[in-house]
Parts: sequence; C-alpha cells; structure tokens
Amino acid sequence: MSNAKVLFISQEITPYLPETEISNISRYLPQGIQELGKEIRTFMPRFGKINERRHQLHEVIRLSGMNLIINDADHPLIIKVASLQQARMQVYFIDNEDYFHRKAVFTDENGEFFKDNDERMIFFARGVLETVKKLRWTPDIIHCHGWFTSLIPLYLKKAFKEDPLFQDSKIVYSLYDNDFNSTLDPKFREKLHLDGVEQQDVEMLDKPDFFNLSKMALNQCDGIIIGTKNLEPKIYEYAKSLNKPLLENQPEETFVNEYSNFYDELLK
Repeated sequence: MSNAKVLFISQEITPYLPETEISNISRYLPQGIQELGKEIRTFMPRFGKINERRHQLHEVIRLSGMNLIINDADHPLIIKVASLQQARMQVYFIDNEDYFHRKAVFTDENGEFFKDNDERMIFFARGVLETVKKLRWTPDIIHCHGWFTSLIPLYLKKAFKEDPLFQDSKIVYSLYDNDFNSTLDPKFREKLHLDGVEQQDVEMLDKPDFFNLSKMALNQCDGIIIGTKNLEPKIYEYAKSLNKPLLENQPEETFVNEYSNFYDELLK
C-alpha cells in the first residue's frame, strides 16, 4: 500500500539526540518510507538536552493546551515541531515542564534512573495519542521504537480500541538492545490505569523492568521487528513464542524496503 499512513513513535531521533541504533533508524526509516510513497508522522519526547534554538523547535499552539492527569496531578501538554529540511519531514515533540525540562534523558548526573520515568512514559504515550487525535490523522501502521514507547500498544488495544481513528491501525513494535538495569516505580501499574485497561493486562508489571515492559508491548502489538543484532535471547525467544508476524534484523542497505513490505503484509 504505497499510500498507507505510518505513524512513527520513538524515544530518540538523531540529530536531536546522539546517534544510537534507535535514533539512526528513527531518523532514516521515516524518510525512506515517505520516499516510497507512504504518508508519515513522527513523534519523540522533547528531552531537556535537545537544543531548541539550534534545531528550531517551535510550539504548535493549536495542538497544545490539554492537561493530562497522571497520579492525580494535572500536567499541561505542550506540542512542538521541527523540520528536517534535507529529509522533507517534520518531527513532533511531546513536552512538559515537570517531565522533560531537566538536562538529561533517563538518568541523572550520577547515572541514577529518574524516579518518575514511569510517569514520563505515561505522559509521552498519552500525549502522542491525544495529539494524533487532534490532528484528525488516521494511521494505518503505528510503529514504536524503544522501551519508552512500550505503553503505546497497551493503550491502543485497550483504552483507545473504540476510537474510530485507531480501531483499524496495526501496531508494530521494534525490539532493541537498550536494556536498563533499574525497575520503575512499584506503583507504576496503578498510575497507568485508563478506562479499558484491566488488571490482567498489566499483571506482569508487578516487577516493572525492561523485560516485562517488552513482554507487555509484545502481547498487544500486531507485528514485531528485531531492530538489533544483539537482542537479549530471552526477549527474542518470547517474541518468537507469540507466533505473530516477525521481521528479523535487516541490513542497513535493505531495511527500509523490508520494513515497508512488512507493513504492507500486515495491512492485507
């Protein structure tokens, strides 16, 4: 389907954050998919270390202004956008002063995991989906990159399943070698509640670590892509055990075409 609409949601995209496996794929995949004739939208968090002046981010007033309630507190949702001129594509940024203005991504200056990374995940996931609704843009494929996006499949399949904008969307989850050694807040499971999300959907988050976040995302997605050569074996084995459409790791020179073909197969 050359005219399919693909929503890319990533925790990191170069040049806004340093080059990594995820940030490189998240930068060049949307461009390549767009060049193949598909329509795209791309989202990432507006982490505080992103230089707004250098990258010319500006607020999109018509999309900003909503409040999201997380753990009984209101958090304003700010949407910013920047253009990658050479790629002829825009990147939307989910921003909030409480969660994203610190000059770091996931850990403090001592390498300690931020205690509110769970709430930051929730805010990002809900912020993306609410913004896409405001755009009135119906994605055929929603492709998530990185553990910070792992709530997206859950929310789409449970809390947003009746929404006509998303009810026919196919969700793809890419697995990477971006493990973290910490666990999220023990109350994470309670905080992420929305109507439609049942306790059995999140019971594995009694221990909210990287492996269980990955399992939860894999349980809810429609297709799986192995985005790295160095995936943790137990995650790979779990992904294979689900018997869902799965694309193995692809070389750099062919991955755009192979990903596009994978999307098309899911939409048949």
